[in-house]
Amino acid sequence: MTVSEVLALLDAERDERGMKQWEKLGPSTAGMRSYGIGLTRLRKLAKRIGRNRGLAQALWKTDVYDARVIALLIDDPVQITRDQAERQVEELAGGMLAHVFASCDATLAKTSFMVELAEQWVRSDDPVRRDCGYGLLYEASKLSGKKAPSEEFFLAQVERIADTINGESEHVRLSMGAALMGIGKRSAALNKAALKVARDVGPIEFTSASGKCEPFDVAKHLTTDRLKEKLGV
Repeated sequence: MTVSEVLALLDAERDERGMKQWEKLGPSTAGMRSYGIGLTRLRKLAKRIGRNRGLAQALWKTDVYDARVIALLIDDPVQITRDQAERQVEELAGGMLAHVFASCDATLAKTSFMVELAEQWVRSDDPVRRDCGYGLLYEASKLSGKKAPSEEFFLAQVERIADTINGESEHVRLSMGAALMGIGKRSAALNKAALKVARDVGPIEFTSASGKCEPFDVAKHLTTDRLKEKLGV
């Protein structure tokens, strides 16, 4: 499939309501245009296209948000390098693509260096890198077996979140909340540590293109009956 064919596919799938919401974002879109297609639908389209590194790199060079999302979903994680990650994080349109770049089935989260990159980026002075770093940390919280970081690693991240979350922007706070939620689902000890921080911080308020959303209550996600039964807490 070519770039032109992907763009034609996106045009055929355009969502007028989504396009109107995109227009409301104004300057924060960094000059990108969009067909207003939701992430769930874009994932299905990416699956239909399949892994294609060459196409991914070509789509990334377009000014179409939906095409760049697909680029992040169809790239080959085996071939992605640290240099590519550092270059692309500079090109995320002020963070507009951060959530897909670092999580949401993005290929960066499937690379062999993902955990090391997460640890590096959460310490960065760049808020977009911190946003992505915590997104990667959330993905790391889902790892198991030999690929999974140690419990000590995750406890250190919980402490970092506790120490820094109050001074962060809305986007970074949301990513930190997601990471905290993921970590707190791993074990009884991590649940206890993450839950304490979540309760101290309280629900995280945020807004979307359609307006204010229900606050992200991490503590609520860490105290479900199903999770308690799973962890034995």
